[in-house]
Amino acid sequence: MKRVVLFFAFAVALCGAGACSKEESGKAADNLYSSGSFTLKDMARIFSQLPIGNEQLDEVYEAVNSSSSNGYDEEYMMSDLIGNPGAGVGTKAVESSYSNPLRDMLADYLQQNYASTKAGAGDVQAYLDELAASEMQIYWPYSENWDGSSFPIITFDPGYGATSNVGYEISYTDDGYKVVDSVYVDENVAASRPVWVINRNDDSGFTPLEMYLSTRADTDSDSSESGEFKDLYMKTFTMLRNYDSWFAGGSEFFVKCGAVSGFKVTKETDIKLYTPTVTDLMINVKRSQVGQELSYDAILVTEFSDALDKLAFLVIEDDGGTRTSWKCATTVKYKGKAYGFDVEIPLNSSDDIVWRGQLAASYFSKSDVVTGRFGDVIIGFALE
Repeated sequence: MKRVVLFFAFAVALCGAGACSKEESGKAADNLYSSGSFTLKDMARIFSQLPIGNEQLDEVYEAVNSSSSNGYDEEYMMSDLIGNPGAGVGTKAVESSYSNPLRDMLADYLQQNYASTKAGAGDVQAYLDELAASEMQIYWPYSENWDGSSFPIITFDPGYGATSNVGYEISYTDDGYKVVDSVYVDENVAASRPVWVINRNDDSGFTPLEMYLSTRADTDSDSSESGEFKDLYMKTFTMLRNYDSWFAGGSEFFVKCGAVSGFKVTKETDIKLYTPTVTDLMINVKRSQVGQELSYDAILVTEFSDALDKLAFLVIEDDGGTRTSWKCATTVKYKGKAYGFDVEIPLNSSDDIVWRGQLAASYFSKSDVVTGRFGDVIIGFALE
């Protein structure tokens, strides 16, 4: 039995209805949520005033680790913080083991500072519901470097592609007195000590490749086992640079491939029976993983036929915007003549196009693993 991954449905990882995208370049992050009761800056200030202790540090750390292991950024969404304490993006509901989760601290703070003065007592839940629906989150870059005890600087995404900001530094004196100072913070600071960034989620509406790989089942592949066809795999992926301001998180890449699978005809009229299929995979790369070769075992094309001539191939880094598409073609050959199939691959108007074009099918037969550079990423392929 051969292990295969069937990512053969069109646009497997497309953003669902209402799913969010990265802020457009040139906009202040808070401007995109001006109608809410709290801005990103408000929430950074509020969190810095909570009586955060070791239990709350562990709560956030466990949540961002859970998100990361599921293929998302190092993030703890407000929707989970309030409705599912300690759970990361993509994690099923868990029974909270925290005696005083951040949710309860927030509720107490809102009761004392907002509900009693602005909306009347008992309206705390309305504020919590609003935060849960806001798509705000705690993003903890370089969380893998945490020493298990240091308290964070809490800052927020200022937008406009900024690379530095003011943050609230939390520390405690020997007698337990909490001290909050305003300090400068940039990515170098975040790499050397814990920093929590209040920003907005831009990937929870997608399904990353890791979640497919972790849940895949052993599947019979009769055509591959018989040797009639092979499957085209993406084996490795290396990001050579980060694409966005560190406040916005890591990079969400989409690898999209259009081809005709299982092409085998005995007469020319049979060609019209085939249609191309687009495989769409999401890969989230942490900022700390620049230059690291990440290993995958994901199918780009099932039943890779010797008659394939050219594949449509596109790599983007998601940045949102309006929905559009790239029109290209994939081709096959029959009796020395090339036949084209139009392919329309979806993308967003603000996405960074890392690489797009046609790849010759013969390119993948040069060696057991073929590695090539596509813009600022390096990808390894294999026919198996």
